[in-house]
Amino acid sequence: MSLTVHTEQHDDVVVVSVAGELDMATAPQLQDQITDLLDKGRSRLVFDLADVSFCDSTGLSVFVRAKNGCDEAGGVVRLAAPQRGVLRILEVSGLVEVLHTYPTVEQAVAGDPTPASS
Repeated sequence: MSLTVHTEQHDDVVVVSVAGELDMATAPQLQDQITDLLDKGRSRLVFDLADVSFCDSTGLSVFVRAKNGCDEAGGVVRLAAPQRGVLRILEVSGLVEVLHTYPTVEQAVAGDPTPASS
């Protein structure tokens, strides 16, 4: 399965909508998009995961690298609306708190700009 990535600016936050399977074959595509955003000074990112049907450890590592890059730039990464299977892997890996996961995109965009747990 392929991966599609679409970005949309919401004030100072970029919503990155991801759809499909996020795995070893597709993760580089998302990583390239994140690198491009960071290079353009966009360091407040919300990943809309509502249409991500699968995410493996390679996909998780993309989000961790995004968080590290955004942290260095004084920004933040938030995840929004993960499906049950994706949420489960975030919970099992312990990343659900680190990556600030919200039930909706709207809540993630409006989230506290200074996360409590970093």
